[in-house]
Amino acid sequence: MKKFILSMAMLAMVGATATAQENNDGLTPSRPLTSGELFQGMSRAIPTGRVVLPYGLDVTFDKTVHLIFPSAIRYVDLGSQNIIAGKAEDAENVLRVKASVKDFETETNMSVICEDGSFYAFNVKYADEPEKLSIEMKDFLSTTEGRLPSNRSDIYFKELGNESPVLVKLMMQTIYQNDKRTIKHIGAQQFGMKFLLRGLYAHNGLLYFHTRMETVQTCRTQWILSPLRW
Repeated sequence: MKKFILSMAMLAMVGATATAQENNDGLTPSRPLTSGELFQGMSRAIPTGRVVLPYGLDVTFDKTVHLIFPSAIRYVDLGSQNIIAGKAEDAENVLRVKASVKDFETETNMSVICEDGSFYAFNVKYADEPEKLSIEMKDFLSTTEGRLPSNRSDIYFKELGNESPVLVKLMMQTIYQNDKRTIKHIGAQQFGMKFLLRGLYAHNGLLYFHTRMETVQTCRTQWILSPLRW
């Protein structure tokens, strides 16, 4: 009888081991899955260095938070209807954000793309009294502790073709700082205004016009740089 019971126990252990090996075939984890791992089919984790780190932003119902960006705002996406946002009138680079629901509990997010190709991500939560109501977002080309901030991204716009807005801005800054006159005797003067073409540059399907405009009476000068696709 003892031998019979021992034999049955051995068979039960072998069956359980075989079943566990069939279930744990390397594709099905032996532990509960987290929400970030529930994908169908083969997938790979996104490296930490590829993630744009979001800023933390507090909003409330009775006050408006203003975000001042280094260039005009082109795109805004809100994670939920608990918050509302809109550009300030006659100010293309100022975004107004506030809560549309009092005391909402679930954290949401917001994304912003600017004309210079910079991308900003925010995690937004409710606060009764936000400490920061007016926030200036630094130019993403300016260095921070010897490196570029994490909001730098290669975002392309249709009107610039295959050229990155980052490179377009750098090209215009370089032309402006060098201020070389490569073209002479092309311009116009009328009604006390003088307009001159100082240079013409081409790079990757874009034309860069370096122009100068000044008033003859006050000798006030203004430089204008503009890319044109061709």
